[in-house]
Amino acid sequence: MFDQILFPTDGSDGATVAFDHVLDIATTHDATVYILNVVDTTQESVLQLRSDSVDILEEDGEKIVSEAADRANQRGVDTVTEVRQGEAYRTIIDYAETQGIDLVVMPTHGRRGLKRFLLGSTTERVVRRADVPVLTLSPDDDAKVTHPYQNVLVPTDGSDCANQALAIGVDLAGAEGAALHLLSAIAIAALGVDVRSDIQMDLLEENATELLDEAAKFVDDAGIESTSKTVEYGPSIHKVILTYIEEHDIDLVVVGTHGRTGFDRYVLGSVTDYLVRTSPIPVLTVRAPLTDT
Repeated sequence: MFDQILFPTDGSDGATVAFDHVLDIATTHDATVYILNVVDTTQESVLQLRSDSVDILEEDGEKIVSEAADRANQRGVDTVTEVRQGEAYRTIIDYAETQGIDLVVMPTHGRRGLKRFLLGSTTERVVRRADVPVLTLSPDDDAKVTHPYQNVLVPTDGSDCANQALAIGVDLAGAEGAALHLLSAIAIAALGVDVRSDIQMDLLEENATELLDEAAKFVDDAGIESTSKTVEYGPSIHKVILTYIEEHDIDLVVVGTHGRTGFDRYVLGSVTDYLVRTSPIPVLTVRAPLTDT
């Protein structure tokens, strides 16, 4: 399923944890791993440096990708290494497009991230804009990063982006022999205390059940046998998803970057953004292709 995996790295501890997972995936899928280091020459501090200082940064980058390639070779994984100059997120996205990458893997924070949330980071920008799926994972000690995946969760709202995520989730579950969990989350807080809440709840549950039935049919047609479908309620959609992850021992969640009410908005502020920031397990984000209107 994944033939060419891109791993952008800055040599941080977070990147090291993520790379172990990359090698596990590459081994399972017999994939080539592209190891990229970007010397960010757009930062004011770098622009003010002399060219020989940029050369030193490139030398550091060459060392980082070379060490990563050595680790991959010890696992029998083929690699391609490269160091480029430019704005980090743009360079990563452009590289993924030109090399025909079908999966980008990144930690939620790296050398400069420390314990900061994803907001404003290179990873966030790649998640927002990349046309290929992006797998993000927390490098923190309490994160759960296991492979092969045994339980894959796909939350859905019936949007085009969610359907795109479902298709990839189905392929991944099939490739790894994982159980597939379909979830439709209803945020109770959104209903308020209006007298019509009971009616709204019934309508929402009926709609959620129909969406799950459609998704389940797609899964069945794809030949995936181990599937569950659930409608869950909670104070917010992202909390419902996080609770489901914990209660059902989920290893991976596959989600679209925007949903029914998202239109063409980027992920910032959405359920997906919150999941990427806080999920204890890897999150595979899928961005539906843009269409001309």
